[in-house]
Amino acid sequence: MSDERPFYQRPLEELDAAEWEALCDGCGRCCLHKFEDEDTGELAHTWLACDLLDCETGHCSDYARRRESVPDCLQLTLEKVAQYDWLPPTCAYRLRFAGQPLPSWHPLLTGDPDSVRRAGVSVAGRVLRECDAPDLPIIDYVVDWPGEVPLAARLLQPASDATGGCE
Repeated sequence: MSDERPFYQRPLEELDAAEWEALCDGCGRCCLHKFEDEDTGELAHTWLACDLLDCETGHCSDYARRRESVPDCLQLTLEKVAQYDWLPPTCAYRLRFAGQPLPSWHPLLTGDPDSVRRAGVSVAGRVLRECDAPDLPIIDYVVDWPGEVPLAARLLQPASDATGGCE
């Protein structure tokens, strides 16, 4: 008997390659540079992006060949989802891995790729490519928002699903 649920509701290990790719909401947050504080081990997010990121759209400008230009670009796999605690809390892979549903603003639910930007989740218009950034100490680029769920995204969720909402 086949599973009639939409692919994005099925367990991640059941997805084929095309379904796996389609699960990404295209926010661009995973393309932001991060670093680990040597003293505390705490991970810090920056608003500096990979040089391939189109900062106006929040999408990779050469996704199909990204690893040719950026050898350390990570290909997200099921095993890596389990390991990467730095994935944003809005990440569909992280949410589905934890057995949670997609947020209401996800393009697979809205049919609109711009719903990610309207929900305040996309990096579009909020970041600089590393090659375009002024030469400042990395600490000057540290921000908290990539590791948070934006207010607009929380407000778009039904009350029972909203992260940080009342119970």
